[in-house]
Amino acid sequence: QVQLVESGGGLVQAGGSLRLSCAASGLSFWRYGMGWFRQAPGKEREFVAAIKRLGGSTRYADSVKGRFTISRDNAKNTVYLQMNSLKPEDTAVYYCAAGINSDYDREYDHWGQGTQVTVSS
Repeated sequence: QVQLVESGGGLVQAGGSLRLSCAASGLSFWRYGMGWFRQAPGKEREFVAAIKRLGGSTRYADSVKGRFTISRDNAKNTVYLQMNSLKPEDTAVYYCAAGINSDYDREYDHWGQGTQVTVSS
């Protein structure tokens, strides 16, 4: 059974930083592209960042470029999202996703339960 468990969310002031982690189990992690998505209240879920299987290629939503960094440790079956210079509009539930045929912002097979990130102004 595939499980993706996010952690690291919380409450932070604008301009602060958080590091999200997503621990994967029940799959051959290195075979999967990994992504981070978020959903704010009253809004649709949106793509944030993605990283290919071997970690050599990444992509970001325009809204987070230069502030967020996605990385992965295949030895630990974990993907990370380092979030710097946080803004109130980054407030959302953040989800990680795994896709064996993922194409950055699409084609994900497995999803975590999400972790809340709240940025106060």
